[in-house]
Amino acid sequence: MKHSKILAIGSITAAAVVLSGCASSGVRNPSGVPVTELRPDERGFVAGTGVESQDIVAATDKMSRGILGTPQIANAKGTPCVVLDPIVNETRFVINKDIFLTRIMTRLAAKAQGKVAFLARDRMNALQRERELKQSGQVTANADPNVVEFKGADFFLTGKLQGQSTRTGAGISDYVYMSFQLIDARTSIVVWADEYEIKKQGLEDAAYR
Repeated sequence: MKHSKILAIGSITAAAVVLSGCASSGVRNPSGVPVTELRPDERGFVAGTGVESQDIVAATDKMSRGILGTPQIANAKGTPCVVLDPIVNETRFVINKDIFLTRIMTRLAAKAQGKVAFLARDRMNALQRERELKQSGQVTANADPNVVEFKGADFFLTGKLQGQSTRTGAGISDYVYMSFQLIDARTSIVVWADEYEIKKQGLEDAAYR
């Protein structure tokens, strides 16, 4: 009986040690609100009057659908090649403006099933260097390295973010207008354009980084 009590106490002690070790692992917030996981298209409790993730998701989803449905893309013979031209940000907010076109490109590449292709013009230095290495014989090439294979653009995809702000003793109000255009590289004609707007009001401003 005494031996059984000793074993039971030992088991309880061991379990307490294990549980104590498990409780001390992981990431803890020292104070305040714990981390909350949200969907990118959800509005969180940490928000301001500027462009938030849910606005980016909604805007780029709309633009992707619009581009895919435009006749110049939907009825094209072959696969049109598109170059991303940087977005102009004329709002008061610090915005990672490249994320708009990157998300549009990624969604179209994944959903369009070869109806549109994007040219990696932002990687031209690396591509030129690779071609030079092949031409000099420093690396092997499956095709003739002297034949220029870089494709030209059929369209440019670009956009602009513009804003209007109002601040009074009652708070702050921001209106942001987002416009996107698909431009024919040969004629400079805007073959497609669409817009997305947001307006938000709040008591305090927020810092965007």
